Amino acid sequence: MLEISDLKGKSLLVTGGAGFIGSHLVDRLIGEKPERLVVVDNFYFGKDKIRNLSSANTVFPSLKIYDQDATKMRPMKQILRNENIDVVFNLAVIALPVSLAKPKWTYDTNSAISSTLCELLRKDCFKTLVHFSSSEAYGDAEQIPMGEDHSLKPSTPYGASKIASDHLVLSYIRTFGVDASIIRPFNTYGPRQHEGTYAGVIPVTIRRILNGESPVIDGDGLQTRDYTYVTDTADAAVKTCQAKSTRGKVLNIASGEEMSIKNLITKIAKIMNCKKPIVFDKPRPGDVRRFIGNNSLARKLVHYEPKIGFDEGLEYTIDWYRELYATQDKTKSSLQGKPHKSVQRLQK
Repeated sequence: MLEISDLKGKSLLVTGGAGFIGSHLVDRLIGEKPERLVVVDNFYFGKDKIRNLSSANTVFPSLKIYDQDATKMRPMKQILRNENIDVVFNLAVIALPVSLAKPKWTYDTNSAISSTLCELLRKDCFKTLVHFSSSEAYGDAEQIPMGEDHSLKPSTPYGASKIASDHLVLSYIRTFGVDASIIRPFNTYGPRQHEGTYAGVIPVTIRRILNGESPVIDGDGLQTRDYTYVTDTADAAVKTCQAKSTRGKVLNIASGEEMSIKNLITKIAKIMNCKKPIVFDKPRPGDVRRFIGNNSLARKLVHYEPKIGFDEGLEYTIDWYRELYATQDKTKSSLQGKPHKSVQRLQK
């Protein structure tokens, strides 16, 4: 029997809430009927990412959005106090591909975000933290499937930053008794995933095919990943927050199924009727060879069960990007230089 903490009537904040997973989490949280819902995002990938929150703004007009760097202690404290926040879902992050070009900045920023939130939690500026980790903390699979007890040997500065952040959250739990849980998603995919510079393999491949180019595989394509559709990841985060049994624990959010990059790109090309041959390029630095997650703890503690199968989710994703690129010029012209009406910025 799960001990459930109701989010109805609570004040909730999502850092990185205008991003890929964050915006889907915002959509999912609206269903819990919170009193207040707040997004903090620094729009690192551009102000046009405000489009990710358009449906949330329609359904939840009082959604408040702050254009704010989550590493900054004073403005974050002010937001938390002003909005009387109960729960923070921390998804603010500099992504893995960025760490290959800007390793120190990525590590320092990701660690600082977690440090700021842990300290504000310790000072009772909010009550509960749900922190997003990453399967990149594990590095290459040494045991299959990869459970939460798998060794932590990251292949990238991004992975190292996630380990540091996880250990920091766990240390605050042990030392100060703060109320926090950690989820460790494997490879989340779906609509709204960043499609520009530093994009992941799925949006990059879709974009190339839509542009009439050949799909590209970095390396031999035999490296594997464990893919979860984004709404399943968002649902797992909400259930983790609600279940008191998750406090002080790390939960893998994974499908438990393995997919090679070669098979993935072949599937995308087939769905999109791409006739161009696949091109093989040099391996990406720090690319993990094998990923497949053990989700048994999440199944036990929060009754986690992925609802969207991979092929179904991939078709949804491709359809979304088709529509995005079909209207991209119009979208850019309407959004360029126009901040969203509900976006606020605090003085640093």
